[in-house]
Amino acid sequence: MNNFLFIFTSGTTGLPKAARISHIKAVMCMAFLRLCGARACDRVYLTLPLYHMSASLLCIGGCIELGATCVLKRKFSASQFWKDCVKYDITMFQYIGELCRYLVNQPKEVAHKVRLAAGSGLRADVWKEFLRRFGKIQIREAYGLTEASIGFVNYTDEIGPIGRASYFNKFLKCDPHTYEPIRTDTGHCIKVSKGQAGLLVAPVMFTNPFLGYAGDKAMSERKLLRDVFKCGDVYFNTGDLMLQDHRNFVYFKDRIGDTFRWKGENVSTTEVSEVLGCLDLLLDVSVYGVTVPGYEGRAGMTAVVLKDGHGLDGERLYSHLLHTLPPYAWPCFLRVQVLYIISTRFFLVKNYSTHDSAKTVPQSENRNNCAKSPMMCSQ
Repeated sequence: MNNFLFIFTSGTTGLPKAARISHIKAVMCMAFLRLCGARACDRVYLTLPLYHMSASLLCIGGCIELGATCVLKRKFSASQFWKDCVKYDITMFQYIGELCRYLVNQPKEVAHKVRLAAGSGLRADVWKEFLRRFGKIQIREAYGLTEASIGFVNYTDEIGPIGRASYFNKFLKCDPHTYEPIRTDTGHCIKVSKGQAGLLVAPVMFTNPFLGYAGDKAMSERKLLRDVFKCGDVYFNTGDLMLQDHRNFVYFKDRIGDTFRWKGENVSTTEVSEVLGCLDLLLDVSVYGVTVPGYEGRAGMTAVVLKDGHGLDGERLYSHLLHTLPPYAWPCFLRVQVLYIISTRFFLVKNYSTHDSAKTVPQSENRNNCAKSPMMCSQ
């Protein structure tokens, strides 16, 4: 169980941290492409950043394990994608959901030889349109976490699910506000019925280890649930809400905790709040993710309270974000709170209430572009 490598991840809680990856997990990751149906003769097109496990271990590692060819692209380009596939005789590519959404807005391409695509985060509507426009490509939608040995792969061509759950995976009933597992009088957790969304957990054992985060035992412990179904058992808390149907297909519903997914990246609300909180013009900052129609994941919304005597300085705010956070972590929306009120609504949006989304912002609110700012402002 010695460390194979460390990969920084926000996970579903707190600031980015170094997840410890074991040798056995690395070997399992390298078998991913073979599991999806890739062969040694395949030419795999990769445009994703290599600092992610999906690109490095799953794709490049998978190509090494197979003996397949990996065609690396420095940066994804929707307009160049299919041209490259034709030019280099690509037969497979790896995706995130946003990548396929960009591609369905490109001209139809039928000259390619792509037969297989594997990745995660593909919405059902984009999935259908992608197949309609680009032919019968086998889609292998998957789910996995950097720090835990848990994952699914949908190898059935069924549009929508991320795979089927094994006997060991459980879905727990949780509090709708805190998202903590609900326990009985005996202190044990409750499994949800099929067709209901529940918190996905996986047992921690020798064959399914959790090595935790480097140098942060407290944060590692926070990811574990103890005495879940019996005294002494230990489960890893994924922080993801899933739904299992009557056929055991699993559907991703939402990510809880204090991170959200945007542009294929985990955004830490804690990190963004701390960075913005360094500005002396802000009295308080609250960061959360909101759904935007037509986009995967959640876009960053920041609610701020200005200090007395200070106005909103869009240029300064943009400059601060530019030098402190990667672009995917920049808030897309900014809400200036005139009054400093702690209310139930603040609590709910902080915990990703399903009733709060970008489209529920009152139309009467004034939205103006901040000067040179990546955020839309409302007041």
